[in-house]
Amino acid sequence: MGNPIINVENVSKSYGGVKANMNISMKVEAGSITGIIGPNGCGKTTLFNSIVGYHAIDSGSIKFDNQEISKLWVGDIARLGLLRTFQQTRIYNKMNCVDNMQISISHRKGSASKMFASRKGEIKDRAEHLLEFVGLYSKRNLISGDLSFGQQKLLEFAMALMNEPKVLLLDEPTAGINPTLINGLIDRLRKANEELGITLCVIEHNMRVIMNLASDIYCLSNGKMLASGKPSELQNDERVIDAYLGGH
Repeated sequence: MGNPIINVENVSKSYGGVKANMNISMKVEAGSITGIIGPNGCGKTTLFNSIVGYHAIDSGSIKFDNQEISKLWVGDIARLGLLRTFQQTRIYNKMNCVDNMQISISHRKGSASKMFASRKGEIKDRAEHLLEFVGLYSKRNLISGDLSFGQQKLLEFAMALMNEPKVLLLDEPTAGINPTLINGLIDRLRKANEELGITLCVIEHNMRVIMNLASDIYCLSNGKMLASGKPSELQNDERVIDAYLGGH
């Protein structure tokens, strides 16, 4: 890695007697799309939660843009430009799409209410622009709870983009989405990376998606780092194949 914006070194996290992550090390290069794969329960989401500050790690180091963040609160980490999305969408189901976009700023940024009042028109314009970017402009005035699950995931993605992140962690972005919509989502992830300059780190179970999307991939198994490398390398790695097909 030439210029890691995220540097995870020997991170461990346990819940009671369950060792969710054990001495995990990985790097995410600035400007890249990095993938994280592994069977269910292997510790991928725990690692994401550790990186963005949802819980304290037991040991190790997490640096973002050369700053140690492992002891920072989740809100402070978000303000540095590191955000995540979730497997299950976190949107405001009774609000329309534009309102979801606008409230996402005040929800994530401290003392944003004053800024919102002074820049309301500008914020709405940005919200509509990003809804167009993810393909939801025609749905902008619809109640978000009436959207399909795939459209809700696109909305949550757009809500994250409202905060102009340097890095966005996406937890299984294609899970539960109609297969006909997946290619469109992949295209928008690539556009966010290439046109908006956002570094992406993606947990994904769909091997076709991650092998075509990511430049570097890490594979976890049983809370440990099993393998890492280019997609072509991991596709032929017997350890990775066994972790998926053997159920370890």
